[in-house]
Order: sequence, then C-alpha cells, then structure tokens
Amino acid sequence: MLQNLAKPTMAQTLFSLNMPGIDELFSGFAPGDFALLHGSPSVISLTSLLCVRAQLPVQLGGLGSNVVFIDGGNTFRLYNIARLAQLHQLNPTQTLEHIFISRAFTAYQLTSLIMEKLEETIKTYNTKLVVISDIAGFFLDNDVPKEEAQRIYSQIVCYLSNFARKHQIIVVTTYLPYESSKRNSLFQEMTFARATTVLSFVKTKYTREVSLEKHPSFVLGTAELPSENLTLTDFMGAAGRQNRLILYHSC
Repeated sequence: MLQNLAKPTMAQTLFSLNMPGIDELFSGFAPGDFALLHGSPSVISLTSLLCVRAQLPVQLGGLGSNVVFIDGGNTFRLYNIARLAQLHQLNPTQTLEHIFISRAFTAYQLTSLIMEKLEETIKTYNTKLVVISDIAGFFLDNDVPKEEAQRIYSQIVCYLSNFARKHQIIVVTTYLPYESSKRNSLFQEMTFARATTVLSFVKTKYTREVSLEKHPSFVLGTAELPSENLTLTDFMGAAGRQNRLILYHSC
C-alpha cells in the first residue's frame, strides 16, 4: 500500500530505479544528489541495478555514463551485473568494462579513495554516477580509535555531499546493517544529516517495504512492495561473491 505519493516539484530528468512500487514513491535521483540507501542487505543488489541502468541512454531512463564504484565492503557482485545487463539487453562484458572499481581494505584506504582520488577519477572516466558501498563498515571497527573515526567519517560525508553538488553528479552510498552501538547510531545520524535523499528498505516475514525518509522536494512516505515483486535480492539472484573471469577495470 502506497502512502503519501511522492511528486517532483518541477519537471526534470531523473535517474530512476525503474522498479514497480518504488517508482510511484520515488521518481529518481537528480544531478547533485548525495543519496543514502540503508535498512536491508538488499541495498547491495540495488547498487548493481544502478550500475547497469546508468549505462542506458537518457531516452531509456539511464545516464549514458560510465560508473565509478568504490567498494568498501567487498560487495561488488559480478554475477548480478552480468545478469542485469542481459535483462536490460546490454552486453555483460561491455557493461562491466564501463564500471571502474576501486576496492578499499581499511578505513584509511577508503578515506584516500574518496577525499584524495575521487575528483580525478570522475574526470578521467567521465562518470555521472558514483557508488560507495558499505561506507561506514571500516569506521565501526574498534581498531580505529573512536575520536579519530568520528572525525574522519564526518569529513567524508560532508565532502561527498559537497562533491555531488559541486560536480552535479549522483553519489549513492549504502549503509549496511550492523550491530547497534553508540558509534553506529552516531554515524547513521551523520550520514542522514548530510544526505539529500534517504531511502530505507525493510523486509519482514510478511512484507517488503521501502520508505522515502528524506528528500528536498518529494513528499515523504512508505510503499509496501507486492509479494510477487522479485526485483530486489530475490529477483537478482544470490548475492554471493563470484569469482568469474569477466574483465573489469580498477581505478
């Protein structure tokens, strides 16, 4: 059931998920958006969908663009990308060649990829979409001192918000579920405060819901996705790590 149907305040070209149930609530991302996807592990599969749809021409709802994917939690799924490319009538290998991946293995590597290398990277690859996966995971590690983690994480989310607006590109980040803690709650609040768009995805035993929790112009609300809607993790197949020999680039 859809509540508070979202409507844009002005006509503009939006980059949508093209998913029944969600599109009626959230029409899509706009240039300059710093978006947060959180609530359920299914957001991992949503980033795969965005990576593929971004390569579609504008006339078909895409961005006609390369994608930069900064992988903070080893969540990039080759199998999902290949399958979604086929569903969108794209060549899987060519689709992967247009996704430029940088993997981080520590909080400090992630910080460097974002704050020191991202600007040069988007210019090099001429991208209109940046995906940052599992943005908070490394900073929740107790090996990173609390005050240092808070200081750096605050700088990162502030930088990304300004970066998206300055370059008029779409930056989408995922915040994966973690055990409740003061540090986790604080990082969630920091990310929510800086994001222009916040979407949460919740799956229970009986329902699957998406909520638009923050947006500068859309009406906020919640949509219950129909049980037959398998366009999230179920639709895209298992999100297991794949070791297929498909070519991809690293930044």
